[in-house]
Amino acid sequence: MPRLAAASLAGTAIEFYDFFVYGTAAALILGPLFFPTFSPVAGTLAAFATFGVGFVARPLGSVLFGHIGDRRGRRPVLVASLLLTGASTVAVGCVPTYDTIGVLAPLLLLVLRFLQGLGLGGEWGGAVLLTVEHAPAERRGLWSSFPQVGPAVGFLLANGVVLGLSATLSEAQFAAWGWRVPFWAAGVLALVGLWLRSSLPESPSFLELDDHARVPIAEVLRDHWRLLLLTGGALAIGYAIFYAVTTWSLAYGTERLGVSRTVMLTCIMGAVLVKGALTPLVAMLGDRYGRRPMCLAGCAAAALWMFPMVAFLATGRPLPMFLGFLGAMLSFITMFAVIAAYLPELYEPRVRCTGAAVGYNLGGVLGGALTPIVATALAEQGGRVPWGVAAYLTAIALVSLGCFALLPETRPVPGEAGAKAEVEAEAEAGAGSGAGAPTG
Repeated sequence: MPRLAAASLAGTAIEFYDFFVYGTAAALILGPLFFPTFSPVAGTLAAFATFGVGFVARPLGSVLFGHIGDRRGRRPVLVASLLLTGASTVAVGCVPTYDTIGVLAPLLLLVLRFLQGLGLGGEWGGAVLLTVEHAPAERRGLWSSFPQVGPAVGFLLANGVVLGLSATLSEAQFAAWGWRVPFWAAGVLALVGLWLRSSLPESPSFLELDDHARVPIAEVLRDHWRLLLLTGGALAIGYAIFYAVTTWSLAYGTERLGVSRTVMLTCIMGAVLVKGALTPLVAMLGDRYGRRPMCLAGCAAAALWMFPMVAFLATGRPLPMFLGFLGAMLSFITMFAVIAAYLPELYEPRVRCTGAAVGYNLGGVLGGALTPIVATALAEQGGRVPWGVAAYLTAIALVSLGCFALLPETRPVPGEAGAKAEVEAEAEAGAGSGAGAPTG
């Protein structure tokens, strides 16, 4: 388990590094370079639109790679998704700007961002399932939390590189070539990830399957459509929080408040660092008290914290901004530390790779793709304190809270003989109802 968990963590860190480095570049530099004819706000909105395309592609990647995972195994998904995302990210760093090739520049950016999202859509399901399906039931939350640490590590890597370049290069150097370096570094990281994953064993749950779904996504849509919608809606607030903090606030702080890029990145990275460090500890609480209670608590905390977070951000001072971001990240991780165990337990093994990954990435479309765009537009209409952004995030939190309330608990009862068999029997009995009965 330690070897599997370490390899899954490293792989998701590398994949999310690729995804996050684009978000940071979109907030800081891509608007002027690829949309120079737009006003500063319109250029940022356009850059965030190409950022959002990656989220739209993620559910499609979940369908494509979920099919492979449910039909051919979880391991092939890890290799193929890593190659696709890594190659697309390196290519972004090679795209000429608008001044060189005109309108073809943003079009190429759009295509490569779509391919990035396609690869990441398969990554999460493969990495999480390989860990979850090897883990003992009573520690499934803990072990599956390590892939969930990967996004924090990837974010810190991506922003650490950008922060280092910002501190050592002039504005002209960063705009000319410095912003490309983090994208080129993705190629080296992808090779490291492939080496780490080359010797991982296949999931025992997959090897035990005698009857594989012929078209997994068709089965998921037919038998588990309600579960799919509920999980997508439930996870929307997690994505909205994360990208409001890491992407929108970065652009808002540097462009509207005049805070330096270094200060904004440091405040955000500090909050994400704490979030990553606490993920396994929070996941252990999920093993003890249940997945659903943790998710409900995180949603409620998010609904209560969005107005204070925006007020702290509007001060433009490092300590209040850090505290605002930290509170948001703590509410986020209260939910997402247990999600890697929760979503797979909701689906039967034959469609688990597709169902869990599509549900997870559907939440990304609803919460992650639109948040930087909507928040930027709302902030432009408000005063110094963008209360409209806080209201928008609070509304998403309340919708997600309602969705989590309608989902079942899945945590196996500790020490109860035959618990796994009983829960799986319930899943088989409810498979045709569309209710999405959990499997253990």
